[in-house]
Amino acid sequence: MHLPVWRFGKPYESLERDTLVHFLTGEPVAEVSRVGGAIVGRDLQKAAQARRALLAIDPEEIVERLQTAGNLYANGTVTVGDTKQSPDDFVKQQSATTGLPESLCRANMQKNMFVLSSMDRILDALSRGLDPTILWRGHGAEHRGVTVSYQAQSPVLGLVLPSNSPGVHTLWLPVIALGVGLVMKPGSQEPWTPYRMAAAMVEAGIPAEAIALYPGTTDVGASILAGCRRSMIFGSAKTVDQYRGNPGVQVHGPGFSKIILGDDCVDDWPRYLDTICESVAINSGRGCINASAVYASRHTQAIAAAIAERLGPIEVKPPDDPEAKLAAFTIPGAAKATWQQIEGGLKAPGVTHATAPYGDRLVEGERCGWLRPTVVHCASPEPDIAKAEYMFPFVSVVECSQERVLDCIGPTLVCTAITGDPAFTARLIDSTHIDRLNLGAIPTTKLNWLQPHEGNIIDFLYRSRALQMPAAG
Repeated sequence: MHLPVWRFGKPYESLERDTLVHFLTGEPVAEVSRVGGAIVGRDLQKAAQARRALLAIDPEEIVERLQTAGNLYANGTVTVGDTKQSPDDFVKQQSATTGLPESLCRANMQKNMFVLSSMDRILDALSRGLDPTILWRGHGAEHRGVTVSYQAQSPVLGLVLPSNSPGVHTLWLPVIALGVGLVMKPGSQEPWTPYRMAAAMVEAGIPAEAIALYPGTTDVGASILAGCRRSMIFGSAKTVDQYRGNPGVQVHGPGFSKIILGDDCVDDWPRYLDTICESVAINSGRGCINASAVYASRHTQAIAAAIAERLGPIEVKPPDDPEAKLAAFTIPGAAKATWQQIEGGLKAPGVTHATAPYGDRLVEGERCGWLRPTVVHCASPEPDIAKAEYMFPFVSVVECSQERVLDCIGPTLVCTAITGDPAFTARLIDSTHIDRLNLGAIPTTKLNWLQPHEGNIIDFLYRSRALQMPAAG
């Protein structure tokens, strides 16, 4: 199977290719053409054509075609590269190169299909009921009769996509429906979702010239970020720091998502164990929305022990086993290096390893490794491991007073706060370092897609501005 470069809909087979291999066997899965940043830079000079192709179609028709694309993506056989690809083919190929169990690949497919099938409702919510034709024309009258104008800040959105979690692709799915093209650098191990999604969109009638795919090395990502006036990049905390303050780049890094048990609810903590464990372990703990810490003022040792009893026995299983819950670290040595870092953190005063009774956490294979779920207890928020996040089911249970907790948790993508205390609830709502706030026993991983995620994508792609015309008559 060969995946070509897609230069705004025109397939391009490069002499330079990367071979994707199965993470367990090393057998070839696909060849991927790759290009350098210079080609990307040249192609982006024609980026305006991507938006023009979309604006030639009625916005409601675009949404209907995206809904069709969602069904094709999840249930149909589409041409990906030079090969017909069924949903089962996709799942096996994605699992083979990412190390994610097949059952989790299927779950992520359903998540992407849900977003596409609900696109009309999602756009209505994110645009606050704005008539979509206003984004097409650039101006119009709101339902209140007020003239508004929205100016697209870029004809395309650049995307430097990750390899670690197929779930992040839900973030860019609304872009085409907003009349903005896509320029993507696929993740080196996970080109499958963007390629299959692009193929499904084109088959459903989305203009091929509105989508570009550029596999390649880091200079491709740099060219996309330099050439697109609006871009998204997924990376580490270092990546977040690198682009902090750049209004044209939206950075998605570690989430450091958390659960807080309020003083009024913490004595009933066993009632919330299902919520906690789902938040930590679903999707193999790979997402930025997975909880990496649980904060409470008391009972923390018992809470840590109960989570460890639930998650600690989970074993590594083959990727095609329906019961497999753990993804592999496919880069040689990565699992071992991560575990060594955790072992260093466990030596800090006040830190105990709650999953130690359930066997070794590090499982090494011939070509890869795994880390079994790990629960640590921190007697205070001070140890570094209390603030850690890893790419597997890992959680620190931290003892901290309710009075101090909001000063200690730091940046938090999703916070599930289990409390009915009005005063504490008001403080949570006012906390500027919490992005998504769940009030009540809602898993951090359960997202309402009718609400913004790390900012509103419309506010990122469009600028609201003044536009006046002479009064009639």
